[in-house]
Amino acid sequence: MSIFSKILDKLGLRKEHEQPATTGTTGVRSPNPTSTASKPATTTHPAPNTGTSGSAPTSEKGVRTTPSAADRRQRDDVAVKEEPAPVPAVPKAMSQVDVTKMLEQKAKGTGLNWKQSISDLLFLLDIDNSRKARTELAKELGAPADMMTDSARMNTWLHKTVLRKIAENGGNIPLDLLD
Repeated sequence: MSIFSKILDKLGLRKEHEQPATTGTTGVRSPNPTSTASKPATTTHPAPNTGTSGSAPTSEKGVRTTPSAADRRQRDDVAVKEEPAPVPAVPKAMSQVDVTKMLEQKAKGTGLNWKQSISDLLFLLDIDNSRKARTELAKELGAPADMMTDSARMNTWLHKTVLRKIAENGGNIPLDLLD
């Protein structure tokens, strides 16, 4: 699991926590294909009474007939056309997580300044905040090579980038922290 994925997980922003988007109907049961209610209305003509109790249909001359393969395909095609089309599932909108409130409550009484320090932010989330871990996170998020040689510039870039990515994933970060 990447470090940024851990950050999203700790903030409750992981996409895996959402309901998976499903395809199919919207909870409406499809009609039972054997039910008479779902079959197309057809006009039936009573067969002449031949005195037999067989299940196969009979012709006008009383000879039993079986439906041809073409008749069965046509009947199946009609049944398929009359079933309701599946309604594609609409993905649920990602809810906004009040990251600011959550982090302020965690930081209360600790003296940590998560609004300006990437190290304090990671510490509050119980994620490794060592220089090695921050360097790895910066590489993961695509830090420019010139940032990697200066620890202070890397930390500033990393803090802004992490907050921006949190906002992109549904966290409500104040605009003054994103500029």
